[in-house]
Order: sequence, then C-alpha cells, then structure tokens
Amino acid sequence: MKKNILGKTGLEVSCLGFGGIPIQRLTEAEAVEIIKELKNQGINFIDTAIGYTVSEGYIGKALKELGRDSFYIATKAMGYTYDTMKAFIEQSLRQLGVDYIDLYQIHNVSKQEQFDNVISENGAFKALVEAKEKGLIKHIGITSHNIVMLEKFLDYDIIETIQFPFNIVEQQAVKVFEKAKERNVAVISMKPLAGGAIQDAELALKYIFDSGLVTVAIPGMDSVEQVRENARVANNISSLTEDDNKKIEAIREELGNDFCRRCGYCAPCPQKIDIPSMFLFEGYVTRYNLKDWASGRYNTLAVKADACVKCGICETRCPYNLPIRKKLETVVEAFK
Repeated sequence: MKKNILGKTGLEVSCLGFGGIPIQRLTEAEAVEIIKELKNQGINFIDTAIGYTVSEGYIGKALKELGRDSFYIATKAMGYTYDTMKAFIEQSLRQLGVDYIDLYQIHNVSKQEQFDNVISENGAFKALVEAKEKGLIKHIGITSHNIVMLEKFLDYDIIETIQFPFNIVEQQAVKVFEKAKERNVAVISMKPLAGGAIQDAELALKYIFDSGLVTVAIPGMDSVEQVRENARVANNISSLTEDDNKKIEAIREELGNDFCRRCGYCAPCPQKIDIPSMFLFEGYVTRYNLKDWASGRYNTLAVKADACVKCGICETRCPYNLPIRKKLETVVEAFK
C-alpha cells in the first residue's frame, strides 16, 4: 500500500488508516480479527480516542498478539489543562498496554475557552511536551470540528498533525489543509464517508486520495470485509474520471441541502445549544449504530436539542440554508 510521510513527524504511514470508533459495538474477539486484517492489508496507522469506551482496550489486546511495532498508534483526549491531559495520557498508556504512543492528539478543541486553556501556562501543551520529553508520546497533534480553532493551532510549532472532517461534501478545511501542507504539518482526514452519509465508499476514498491534501484517511471499519474493500481502493489509487465527477456532483446535490458540515456559522444560539454537535451526536446514532455511547455523551450536555424555541436565528446564518429547527426535532426523536 502507498505510504506517505506524516508531515514533520517523519513517520511513514499507509495512506489508508483505521478509525477506532465503530469497534466499540463489537466484541473484543471481533475487534482483534479486524486489526489482524489491517496488518494483512498493509495498513499501519490506527487512530482511536480515550473517549471511545473499549476501543483503546481492544486495540491493546490486538497489539499483544501482533506486536507493538505492527502499527503507529494515534489516540486523543479532551484534556485541555495540564492535570487533565497528564491523567489522560497515563490512562491511554494503561488501556493500550504500551510503553509509548506514537501520536497523542488534543481532542475536539471547538471553543475559544478550550483553546486558551490548552496554550496557557498550565495547559495541555505543557503536559504533552513533558510526556514527549519522557518518551511516553512521540508526537503531538490536534483534532477539531471548528475550522477557526484548527487554523489557530497551525501557528504553534508544537503541532505536528491536524485532524478534521474532509470528504466529498465537507470542503471547509481546504485552505487550512493547504496552509498545513506548506508548514509540513500532516493532515489526517476523519469522516471520509461523512459519518456514513456517503454510501459509495470507493468513490469517497478515491476523492480523498486524489485531492493531494491528505496524508492519511481514517474511515471507521467494523468488519474484516470493510477492511479488505477499503484496502483494495487504497491499493489501486487512480485519478478521478469524468464519470466520477458527475457522481460526486450528484452526491453533493443529494446531501447538500440537508447536511450539516459543522462550519459553526449558525452560532451562537440564544439558548446556548451547540447546534453542530447535536447533529454530530445524532449521526453516531443513525449512521454508526452507537446509540448507547452517543446517549451517554448527549445526556451530559447542559443544553440539549429540546431547548430550541424555534426562533430561527440560526437558519438566517447557515450558508447552506439548512432547516435547522426541523433537524433539531429529529435529534430530539433520536435520543428519546
């Protein structure tokens, strides 16, 4: 499989990686078989998160059987202060059962307050640098669903990778990806199939590989068959054809009028609803079949979709003219 250098980390990673969200709904044995197939197919990059319940543990189990050197392991945590990030790093090491982690990412920085905490004197940066100096982690990255926050982090040399949604229908990060490429910061493409909204996986991956912007794409895979099929595409990368471009336009037309790209232009909501996150959590229910996991996160929110008073201010700001009020009703239904 084609390998790319992961920016200034210098790591040589497969262009196709593995997203560790979906294996939460599998048994440990099923997850281990999938990870074994990754190795068989030449996929050497695994991305997970401390928040993905059993995912780190399942991956750790597979590493014991296959060997620590079989993969580059990336994980992440929503720890924005020194103390929280330090604790999360230690927890990830235990759950993965490893002495070091190749890439540790600050997970989902989406608000200015979180950003300010990360870069502060006693912020997450301090814990990550300390862990790197001790050899507990090798490299440092950032993930986000907020393009403004993502771009802010490019001004910090500590950041070696960025992770953001990128696919046929989510293009908001293109300019930031180009800027990252100029600075030798690697781009990890999450949600390559738009959380399952794009059904043509082959075309979706072909589009990403053809873009020239992405170092590694990390679709979530929950079966050996999915691993084999995605690896087949990655092993036969070709340029987009005229027919492919027609299909892409059709997909954009189909999803474009009713698809949240998490650009954040709808904010702020007068009721303090985090509107993009509402649709993100709904997607975990409707597309990933992770209702229990998503409900756990959703129920911790102080303000949920049912707080909408139908004022419609958000819809006046949405560049895609989404019927946000109606879509929030579907979120409420999804979590009943």
